[in-house]
Amino acid sequence: MSGEIEVKYRVLDRDGLLKALAAEEIILSPGSYQDDQAYAPTGWQPGQPRIGVTFVRLRTQDGQCTFTTKTPVDNVLACQEHETVVADREAMHHAIMAMGYRPTVRVAKSRRTARVGAYSLCLDEVDGVGTFMEVEAVSAHVEGMAEVQAELSAWVDSLGVDVERTGATYDQLVQSASVRA
Repeated sequence: MSGEIEVKYRVLDRDGLLKALAAEEIILSPGSYQDDQAYAPTGWQPGQPRIGVTFVRLRTQDGQCTFTTKTPVDNVLACQEHETVVADREAMHHAIMAMGYRPTVRVAKSRRTARVGAYSLCLDEVDGVGTFMEVEAVSAHVEGMAEVQAELSAWVDSLGVDVERTGATYDQLVQSASVRA
Protein backbone atom coordinates (compact mmCIF):
# COMPACT_ATOMS: atom_id res chain seq x y z
CA MET A 1 0.00 0.00 0.00
CA SER A 2 1.15 3.50 -0.75
CA GLY A 3 -0.27 6.96 -0.83
CA GLU A 4 -0.24 9.01 -4.02
CA ILE A 5 -0.47 12.72 -3.34
CA GLU A 6 -0.74 15.16 -6.23
CA VAL A 7 -1.67 18.65 -7.26
CA LYS A 8 -2.99 19.31 -10.76
CA TYR A 9 -2.98 22.50 -12.81
CA ARG A 10 -4.46 23.57 -16.11
CA VAL A 11 -1.55 25.11 -18.01
CA LEU A 12 -2.55 28.51 -19.38
CA ASP A 13 0.90 29.39 -20.81
CA ARG A 14 2.67 26.24 -22.02
CA ASP A 15 5.71 28.10 -23.38
CA GLY A 16 6.07 30.04 -20.13
CA LEU A 17 5.93 26.79 -18.15
CA LEU A 18 8.55 25.15 -20.37
CA LYS A 19 10.85 28.18 -19.93
CA ALA A 20 10.37 28.11 -16.14
CA LEU A 21 11.16 24.38 -16.02
CA ALA A 22 14.27 24.88 -18.18
CA ALA A 23 15.41 27.70 -15.86
CA GLU A 24 15.16 25.19 -12.99
CA GLU A 25 17.15 22.67 -15.11
CA ILE A 26 14.15 20.33 -15.17
CA ILE A 27 14.34 18.18 -18.28
CA LEU A 28 11.15 16.52 -19.50
CA SER A 29 11.20 13.06 -21.05
CA PRO A 30 10.03 12.49 -24.62
CA GLY A 31 6.24 12.12 -24.90
CA SER A 32 4.59 8.78 -24.24
CA TYR A 33 0.98 7.95 -25.14
CA GLN A 34 -1.30 6.67 -22.35
CA ASP A 35 -4.67 5.02 -22.96
CA ASP A 36 -6.63 4.86 -19.70
CA GLN A 37 -10.00 3.23 -19.06
CA ALA A 38 -11.54 4.38 -15.78
CA TYR A 39 -14.03 2.27 -13.81
CA ALA A 40 -16.35 2.99 -10.89
CA PRO A 41 -18.29 0.66 -8.61
CA THR A 42 -21.62 -0.24 -10.24
CA GLY A 43 -23.67 1.47 -7.51
CA TRP A 44 -21.67 4.71 -7.55
CA GLN A 45 -22.89 7.65 -9.68
CA PRO A 46 -21.13 10.88 -10.70
CA GLY A 47 -21.78 13.59 -8.14
CA GLN A 48 -21.72 11.15 -5.23
CA PRO A 49 -18.88 11.44 -2.69
CA ARG A 50 -15.63 9.75 -3.69
CA ILE A 51 -13.79 9.70 -0.34
CA GLY A 52 -13.34 6.08 0.75
CA VAL A 53 -14.67 4.67 -2.56
CA THR A 54 -12.23 2.53 -4.57
CA PHE A 55 -11.95 3.34 -8.28
CA VAL A 56 -10.06 1.30 -10.86
CA ARG A 57 -8.02 2.11 -13.95
CA LEU A 58 -6.49 0.09 -16.77
CA ARG A 59 -3.63 1.93 -18.49
CA THR A 60 -1.75 0.91 -21.60
CA GLN A 61 1.54 2.70 -22.18
CA ASP A 62 4.43 1.59 -24.37
CA GLY A 63 2.83 -1.83 -24.90
CA GLN A 64 2.46 -2.51 -21.16
CA CYS A 65 -0.84 -2.61 -19.27
CA THR A 66 -1.16 -1.66 -15.60
CA PHE A 67 -4.09 -2.20 -13.26
CA THR A 68 -4.48 0.46 -10.57
CA THR A 69 -6.88 0.98 -7.69
CA LYS A 70 -7.25 4.42 -6.12
CA THR A 71 -9.18 5.14 -2.94
CA PRO A 72 -9.45 8.88 -2.16
CA VAL A 73 -8.45 9.67 1.43
CA ASP A 74 -8.45 13.46 1.93
CA ASN A 75 -9.65 14.41 -1.56
CA VAL A 76 -9.66 12.87 -5.05
CA LEU A 77 -5.99 13.77 -5.60
CA ALA A 78 -4.78 12.21 -2.33
CA CYS A 79 -5.36 8.47 -2.58
CA GLN A 80 -4.37 5.11 -1.23
CA GLU A 81 -3.09 3.33 -4.34
CA HIS A 82 -2.27 -0.21 -5.45
CA GLU A 83 -0.81 -0.93 -8.87
CA THR A 84 0.47 -3.94 -10.80
CA VAL A 85 1.31 -4.94 -14.35
CA VAL A 86 -1.20 -7.22 -16.08
CA ALA A 87 -0.49 -9.49 -19.02
CA ASP A 88 -3.88 -9.28 -20.75
CA ARG A 89 -5.86 -6.00 -20.76
CA GLU A 90 -9.03 -7.57 -22.19
CA ALA A 91 -9.06 -10.38 -19.61
CA MET A 92 -8.48 -7.85 -16.82
CA HIS A 93 -11.34 -5.72 -18.15
CA HIS A 94 -13.68 -8.72 -17.83
CA ALA A 95 -12.35 -9.47 -14.33
CA ILE A 96 -13.00 -5.86 -13.26
CA MET A 97 -16.55 -6.10 -14.59
CA ALA A 98 -17.03 -9.38 -12.68
CA MET A 99 -15.88 -7.58 -9.50
CA GLY A 100 -18.82 -5.18 -9.78
CA TYR A 101 -17.29 -2.25 -11.63
CA ARG A 102 -18.44 -0.48 -14.78
CA PRO A 103 -16.44 1.53 -17.32
CA THR A 104 -16.90 5.29 -16.97
CA VAL A 105 -14.62 7.28 -19.29
CA ARG A 106 -11.63 6.72 -21.52
CA VAL A 107 -8.76 9.17 -21.01
CA ALA A 108 -6.12 9.46 -23.73
CA LYS A 109 -3.10 11.65 -23.27
CA SER A 110 0.48 12.30 -24.23
CA ARG A 111 2.67 12.52 -21.13
CA ARG A 112 6.14 13.92 -20.56
CA THR A 113 7.72 13.40 -17.15
CA ALA A 114 10.59 14.63 -14.98
CA ARG A 115 11.94 14.10 -11.48
CA VAL A 116 12.14 17.13 -9.22
CA GLY A 117 13.90 15.93 -6.07
CA ALA A 118 11.42 13.59 -4.37
CA TYR A 119 8.60 14.76 -6.64
CA SER A 120 7.42 13.50 -9.98
CA LEU A 121 6.26 16.06 -12.54
CA CYS A 122 3.99 15.23 -15.48
CA LEU A 123 3.12 17.50 -18.38
CA ASP A 124 0.02 16.05 -20.03
CA GLU A 125 -1.77 16.86 -23.29
CA VAL A 126 -5.19 15.34 -22.54
CA ASP A 127 -7.33 14.65 -25.62
CA GLY A 128 -10.37 16.94 -25.67
CA VAL A 129 -9.45 18.70 -22.42
CA GLY A 130 -6.14 20.54 -22.79
CA THR A 131 -2.70 20.82 -21.24
CA PHE A 132 -2.15 20.00 -17.56
CA MET A 133 0.72 19.70 -15.14
CA GLU A 134 0.70 17.27 -12.22
CA VAL A 135 3.21 17.27 -9.42
CA GLU A 136 3.13 14.12 -7.35
CA ALA A 137 4.67 12.59 -4.25
CA VAL A 138 4.41 9.04 -3.02
CA SER A 139 4.23 8.15 0.64
CA ALA A 140 4.35 4.88 2.56
CA HIS A 141 1.32 6.01 4.55
CA VAL A 142 -1.86 7.97 3.98
CA GLU A 143 -1.66 10.38 6.92
CA GLY A 144 -0.78 14.03 6.29
CA MET A 145 -1.65 14.04 2.60
CA ALA A 146 -3.17 17.54 2.69
CA GLU A 147 0.09 18.92 4.13
CA VAL A 148 2.07 17.30 1.30
CA GLN A 149 -0.34 18.83 -1.23
CA ALA A 150 0.35 22.25 0.32
CA GLU A 151 4.11 21.67 -0.13
CA LEU A 152 3.63 20.61 -3.75
CA SER A 153 1.43 23.65 -4.42
CA ALA A 154 4.01 25.99 -2.86
CA TRP A 155 6.66 24.55 -5.20
CA VAL A 156 4.44 25.12 -8.25
CA ASP A 157 3.71 28.68 -7.06
CA SER A 158 7.48 29.28 -6.83
CA LEU A 159 7.77 28.70 -10.59
CA GLY A 160 5.78 31.89 -11.22
CA VAL A 161 3.92 30.46 -14.22
CA ASP A 162 0.39 30.99 -15.51
CA VAL A 163 -1.47 27.90 -14.28
CA GLU A 164 -4.87 27.29 -12.71
CA ARG A 165 -5.17 24.69 -9.94
CA THR A 166 -7.92 22.09 -10.23
CA GLY A 167 -9.10 19.56 -7.68
CA ALA A 168 -10.53 17.28 -10.38
CA THR A 169 -9.22 14.01 -11.76
CA TYR A 170 -8.72 13.50 -15.49
CA ASP A 171 -11.78 11.25 -15.63
CA GLN A 172 -13.86 14.06 -14.06
CA LEU A 173 -12.44 16.62 -16.50
CA VAL A 174 -13.05 14.37 -19.54
CA GLN A 175 -16.57 13.55 -18.34
CA SER A 176 -17.32 17.24 -17.86
CA ALA A 177 -15.96 18.10 -21.33
CA SER A 178 -18.09 15.40 -22.96
CA VAL A 179 -21.24 16.73 -21.24
CA ARG A 180 -20.51 20.26 -22.55
CA ALA A 181 -19.80 19.01 -26.09
